[in-house]
Amino acid sequence: MIEPRLSSDMRIGAIKRLVESEGGFAMVLHKGDPVSGAILVQTLEKGRNPRLYEQMPSLDDGPVWHEIWSEEIENKGNLQEYLDRRFARDSDLWLIELDIADSERLTGLLQQIS
Repeated sequence: MIEPRLSSDMRIGAIKRLVESEGGFAMVLHKGDPVSGAILVQTLEKGRNPRLYEQMPSLDDGPVWHEIWSEEIENKGNLQEYLDRRFARDSDLWLIELDIADSERLTGLLQQIS
């Protein structure tokens, strides 16, 4: 049986509120399909060290957030090229940027919103 799930725009709103309640900043960089668009989360720590997360299915616990991109700030152009390719293939994709103090805690926070 398929379990009900939150729409993408509701999950984006929940992520924004959660991050802002922890003292961070969240901004939607690209709006996708409001109902079923996949969500990419780009994190920064005080404006540096970009990382990219995506929710992927799991056999055990349902969807799980995985880090799919990590790089030093000097290589930022490569991340943008990757994002451009993803948007070219999937126009329904969302991209939200989170500027937070501790990105290690992020995956735990994101798991609350599945």
